Amino acid sequence: MNLLMCPVCREALSLDARTWRCINKHSYDIAKQGYVNLHVVQHKHSKNPGDTPESVQARRAFLSAGFYQPLQQAVIEKIRELRIENLLDIGCGEGYYTNAMQAEVMQCVGVDIAKNAVQVAAKLNKDVTWVVGTGATLPVLDHSIDLCSSLFSPIPEQEILRVLKNNGLLMVVTPAPDHLYAMREALFDEVKPHEPYKFVDQLSNHFELVEQPVIESEFELNQEQLKNLIAMTPYAYKAKADRRIELEKHEKFKLKAAFQMYLFKKKD
Repeated sequence: MNLLMCPVCREALSLDARTWRCINKHSYDIAKQGYVNLHVVQHKHSKNPGDTPESVQARRAFLSAGFYQPLQQAVIEKIRELRIENLLDIGCGEGYYTNAMQAEVMQCVGVDIAKNAVQVAAKLNKDVTWVVGTGATLPVLDHSIDLCSSLFSPIPEQEILRVLKNNGLLMVVTPAPDHLYAMREALFDEVKPHEPYKFVDQLSNHFELVEQPVIESEFELNQEQLKNLIAMTPYAYKAKADRRIELEKHEKFKLKAAFQMYLFKKKD
């Protein structure tokens, strides 16, 4: 079953050679890197939305070194346990988590608004359907998805409700209160704990909370790894330049990662 939806007329897309087409003759070619761009011009608010190429490369370098592998493993184990058929990863970025998810499901779609991130992701795994698209119009058909995942990404609630099957699941991963606390302490005068529980309140009308594990790990970074971590976070542009420069002088830096995972079930 093809899961993709035409972003113009919302009809089903079917694959013809290397082109996705709908019955209304809208067509979208698969790029040579292996992804399809379903982010049509009329839905764009900027020329190059999403992460910068520098941020994408920093994230690829940091994640491939394995520092967030405990989270990746927890996500995979949960998906395996749930026996998911069709999965949509919203905000897939450069594909670190999506690539691992694919092995546990029948069909996996990874979508991100940043074309440069999807271009990098598409080289990882040809069995994932990689899509440049927007959460404002998720590029999959109504009631076609068993599990939507959003790891550190937006949660377009109405669109998720549209694409999920009845009793479908939503997995959200967001920073736990003390995630990377030492780094934030070095970058900002005042450090406010993350507030993951706000998502539970926001989603309570349409989703029932099933599980809420916290995944923690500690690690020590060298100077280059620390620079990559800073560059892949919003802190790269939120922190004052002098504080960032001072932090990046550290040759070794110990950190604790703390991730809040929520598993929600769509209410009837």
